[in-house]
Amino acid sequence: MQNLTLTWQSAGAVSVGLYAGAYAAAKGRKPALSALLREAGTLLALFALWQLVGHLSVMSTDHALDRASWIHHTEQVIGLPDEASWQKAVTPYPVLVRLANYYYAAMHFAVMLGVLLWVFVRHRERYAWVRNTVVITTAVCLLVQFIPVAPPRMLPESGFVDVAAQYGQSVYGGAVGGVLVADQLSAMPSVHVAWCVLAAVAVIRVSRSSLRWVMVLHPVLTVAVVVVTANHFWLDGIVAVAILLLAYAVLAVAARRRGRASAGTEVRPLSAAEERLEQVG
Repeated sequence: MQNLTLTWQSAGAVSVGLYAGAYAAAKGRKPALSALLREAGTLLALFALWQLVGHLSVMSTDHALDRASWIHHTEQVIGLPDEASWQKAVTPYPVLVRLANYYYAAMHFAVMLGVLLWVFVRHRERYAWVRNTVVITTAVCLLVQFIPVAPPRMLPESGFVDVAAQYGQSVYGGAVGGVLVADQLSAMPSVHVAWCVLAAVAVIRVSRSSLRWVMVLHPVLTVAVVVVTANHFWLDGIVAVAILLLAYAVLAVAARRRGRASAGTEVRPLSAAEERLEQVG
């Protein structure tokens, strides 16, 4: 299956084009269009950086499989369910496996774009909060991903199967000269999980519709999909959610400080005694 996302080169080129369009729209006194193009360019630039990091590494890829084995062993020690058993429960049903592969390949990015566009168009006052959460969360995930960690599907000795490759639906390249391609070694943390939880929280907090709770299904399905396709461990998702909570904490502290700063610059009304002193002066 062809990769359903842009390469970092094409995403970067489109981002530059969007920034140029935003500049032209601003010169043409079209602020709404300029803002939309600028935000789209920023998100694509972030995506290009994410794709690029997948091809880079500050550490050797030699121990990526060892780290994956350590994560799997640690999960068993602390009592988390074995992902291989979850996968085995689904593999007898080819339709479910194919749907899971497609969901993994496309939905994390499509849903995030849809949520960002909806907030930008319908709830502009909340857009900065959602956008900044995406930027902080993704940036921290990228830093962690510089340390190569193999996904479960690369551990056949632990009972895992690469079902995407088995069904011809893999979005990843194969080995080059017998060496694993680095973009397959960024399993920790799971950006899929971080983004799906972020999207669900954004919809639930911003929307006032009673149907907003349906969005909870997205993170539930995503977590199930990344596990049964053997693309991520439970701990990959747990670390991703911890990073998301850190992003929320950072934004909350920043908002509190801005509130205190604005309160400190407010002009205090004069008391009656102060008004009389001014009159006498």
